Amino acid sequence: MDRPPDAFVTRRLFARRPQLADAPAIFAAYASDPEATRYLSWKAHADIESLLEFMRIPIAEWETGAGFQYHLCLRGTDSPVGSIHLRPEKTSFVFGYVLAKPLWGRGLMAEALQFAVDWALARPEVFRAYAFCDAENPASVRVMEKAGMTREGVLRRWHVCPNIGPEPRDCIICAKVR
Repeated sequence: MDRPPDAFVTRRLFARRPQLADAPAIFAAYASDPEATRYLSWKAHADIESLLEFMRIPIAEWETGAGFQYHLCLRGTDSPVGSIHLRPEKTSFVFGYVLAKPLWGRGLMAEALQFAVDWALARPEVFRAYAFCDAENPASVRVMEKAGMTREGVLRRWHVCPNIGPEPRDCIICAKVR
């Protein structure tokens, strides 16, 4: 399967591979924010050291091709305000994302996700691009729909949000297929 580009640009964003040097900016922008991380699979980081350890995973995934995380920066800057992760599967890609709370509601994440979805579905071996979010996170559903995905249904007891509790929660899944 093709590897995505090391960087991409949308109308308002510059996206690039993760770097450990980004940790202070990421910590300040969203990784330490319990609201920004509320529905994610990881808890808000209490310190930069734990974030650095966490960041080593997607950096290593780039090398093996297991996943491709991008740090999202506003165009004209090099300070991450969010991230999007592309994980290849046999004939599909699954996406996850997070954005700093002050930037919510501006369509930035939909812009990044649409680029990722379009890139994935342009691969001849990829037939499905999808993402899911907590059923109580309608803003994330809007992101997926604005990126061209269609709501497919509810995945019952699908995903654990450790910021909310230890039990799996219902999720909404959206996809775009070709």
